[in-house]
Amino acid sequence: MDVSRLRQLALSDSGFVFDPVTGHTFTVNAAGLIVLSALKEGQSTDAIVKRLRDEMEMDGSEDVARDVDDFLARLAEQGLAG
Repeated sequence: MDVSRLRQLALSDSGFVFDPVTGHTFTVNAAGLIVLSALKEGQSTDAIVKRLRDEMEMDGSEDVARDVDDFLARLAEQGLAG
């Protein structure tokens, strides 16, 4: 996955995201912030799923992999990942 556009995003601890290329701003929840941070660090999808489970203290009943895939698809739709 090409994350060069994601690396340009400015992220705040509160989930505020600024895209300096377009000037657009948006917010993400805690899980979204973890995913964006991990992608900017170059982590794989599997590593992101594990990180979410660990940091969000998920018990395993959640379908985290599907949620991450859905989030990545939305990023691609917005031209932020490909």
